[in-house]
Amino acid sequence: MYSYLDVIIRSVIVYLFMVIALRIFGKKELSQLNTADIILILLISNSVQNAMVGNNTSLWGGITAAVALFIMNWVFKKTIKNSKFFKNLLQDQPQILVHDGKIEFKTLARLDISSEELQEAMREHGVEFYKDIKLAMFEIDGNISIISGNEILKQTHHKRKIHKTLGNLGN
Repeated sequence: MYSYLDVIIRSVIVYLFMVIALRIFGKKELSQLNTADIILILLISNSVQNAMVGNNTSLWGGITAAVALFIMNWVFKKTIKNSKFFKNLLQDQPQILVHDGKIEFKTLARLDISSEELQEAMREHGVEFYKDIKLAMFEIDGNISIISGNEILKQTHHKRKIHKTLGNLGN
């Protein structure tokens, strides 16, 4: 029994470490996965596996770790949903990138969003010029939403695309 309690405690600690690490490194990193990011995720999962299960490499040890992670994730989401303090602490707020055609350069620099990324989002929304943007927001999920001032244009939501090397994995 001690062995399984040890797996649970280790799994919870690794989960909390990963939440903090992702908070520090930012949401942009998750919304725009490339080959190097996928490799990083695979290596991290491999490196923390032993930290979670320790010497218990049995089937039940792995299941215990997985159950602990699912429960921790459920608790984490409920805590963020029900606590404004934890929501503000652990979840970013949407950021204004362009307002009434005026680019927020400080915000773009702080979020490490290049002009090429912003222009890509504009093209995907059918907006050609910055002056045509009523509001561009960097959302909490790492995507860019754009509302144009042109009533003829259809309002859309820019979803960052999966890297071309991952395109067929879901099919």
